[in-house]
Amino acid sequence: MDTKLLLQIIGVTLGLLYLWLEYKANIWLWVVGAIMPVVHSILYFKQGLYADFSMQLYYILAAIYGLIVWTYHGKGKEGAGEKPALPIAHTPLRQVAPLVAVYALLHGAIYFILTKYTDSTVPFWDAMTTALAIVATWMLSRKYVEQWLVWLVVDIITVGLYIYKEIPVTATLYLIYCVLAVVGYRRWLRLI
Repeated sequence: MDTKLLLQIIGVTLGLLYLWLEYKANIWLWVVGAIMPVVHSILYFKQGLYADFSMQLYYILAAIYGLIVWTYHGKGKEGAGEKPALPIAHTPLRQVAPLVAVYALLHGAIYFILTKYTDSTVPFWDAMTTALAIVATWMLSRKYVEQWLVWLVVDIITVGLYIYKEIPVTATLYLIYCVLAVVGYRRWLRLI
């Protein structure tokens, strides 16, 4: 079997498991989220998606951070009782401007690196999806509902990007992610 196809199949399987766990707001999503980037990093490097490749290290670190936040939020003491589990919530309005600013800075910096130091054929889009994914992953670690909407934008753009870069199995995963982002958003709204 072709290595590119095998990596896509493994990545899609892990991606679907990750998304199912995210939909359920299950802490095990962070464990899968630490394993999946290894597979994707190899695939993305082979396809010249250098920002996506670099992003995999961030995903590993974000998975560790998310696991810590979700695990230890309920372990401390709050008065006489246990602290409640990290609740699903809306993104506080005071955080919207900083998140947009972080996105813009990341997009610009990643785009600069891709155009100056790589042979990327899609630097704008690769930088955009990577910067948005960094913001969305942080939002997920805080259990903000709107992370699903940011992921929806990432997923829509990524479908086209991966078709263009000839990794259609992985593009199909992101098409499924689009549908599940809408479903997940609606479910999390009900859970608030």
